[in-house]
Amino acid sequence: MSRPPFAPFTDRDVELVSAQLGRPARDVIGIAARCVCGAPTVVATRPRLANGTPFPTLYYLTHPAATVAVSHLEANGRMAELAAELQADPALAERYRAAHEQYLADRESVLAVEEITGYSAGGMPTRVKCLHALVGHSLAAGPGVNPIGDRALAECGWSPEVCACAPDQRGA
Repeated sequence: MSRPPFAPFTDRDVELVSAQLGRPARDVIGIAARCVCGAPTVVATRPRLANGTPFPTLYYLTHPAATVAVSHLEANGRMAELAAELQADPALAERYRAAHEQYLADRESVLAVEEITGYSAGGMPTRVKCLHALVGHSLAAGPGVNPIGDRALAECGWSPEVCACAPDQRGA
């Protein structure tokens, strides 16, 4: 499954993402996933920022409750456990490699950036480095694409199907 092109985003979406991040959102090209209330959950970012910097993370998890929940998994050592599972399970490793390839295809369909060719996000295809990036990919691509992101999403205790947004941060 490939996500781009993304549905149009609004100025309100960019305001919400900026508030979620606590800084101005940069080079937004779409909202790749939303909370049930409509608030942005994953932003899609241009692979080369306006200032020329290569930016490999196409799918960036922005929702505050989601980032906190995933941070708890990381703080409790889940990345190391998932990395060990990845090394021990060839079928899981193959599905994770396929997720990496899909991520690259999505990003390159937006813009090919030579400096980041072959690099996806979250440690793919052989490591588990950032659960935030992997959960962002799972939310953007849908279930079944990124097995590690899917596991982290299922385990983190947060769901886009249950709104945890602050009242002033809810979508339309």
